[in-house]
Amino acid sequence: MSEMENRGPTLITEGEWAGWRTWDHDAFETRTGPFYMREEGDSWVSAFRAGPQHMNGGGSMHGGCMLTFADFALFSIAYPELGNSFGVTINLSGDFLGPIAVGELVEARGEITRGGGKTIFVRGMITGDGKPALSFTGIIRKINRT
Repeated sequence: MSEMENRGPTLITEGEWAGWRTWDHDAFETRTGPFYMREEGDSWVSAFRAGPQHMNGGGSMHGGCMLTFADFALFSIAYPELGNSFGVTINLSGDFLGPIAVGELVEARGEITRGGGKTIFVRGMITGDGKPALSFTGIIRKINRT
């Protein structure tokens, strides 16, 4: 396994996100977000600031952006169970609850509902400035990288 495949999230040391971490080796998430994560007590929270590039034609956050962030948050929430293992999303579903506007702080919090073995089940909530925007559930499968 290469060094890039085995490393954890990178610590941000300056700016608005100082003290947060990001997986800077995922090109898609970096271009879409970037998204950040940090440990809070016994769980992990994910966040980013909504920008014009995240909006749809109606002026609110694009549903695809919310689901991409939910996928990032899925792995952030599961991080304690996942450790240094490689994993893939085998299920992700969400229910849209409200809009997110430019400038809002977008956060995701959740919990592992079942872990152990090779499968991790997660549920969570994405908010924009504290207002519910997307509830989601997902399943991660740990895999061996060949």
